[in-house]
Amino acid sequence: LDEATSALDAATEYALHQALAQFLNGRTTLIIAHRLSAVKQADRVLVFDGGSIAEDGDHQQLIADGGLYAKLYGHLQH
Repeated sequence: LDEATSALDAATEYALHQALAQFLNGRTTLIIAHRLSAVKQADRVLVFDGGSIAEDGDHQQLIADGGLYAKLYGHLQH
């Protein structure tokens, strides 16, 4: 899914994520997103920087690592 929620308001985006989670359960899904809320529940997140994978992990791991993902996520929370 490439930027599937980019034009949605927060409530609609949340509802779509809930529906997709049920539909995609047990399936491998590639989600491309600039909104970190779209990948927060993912089992695995790849963070690209300059065309290369800069970080790899789930949301909690990447926040704990304090790298690029954590900085971007922190910036969006303020």
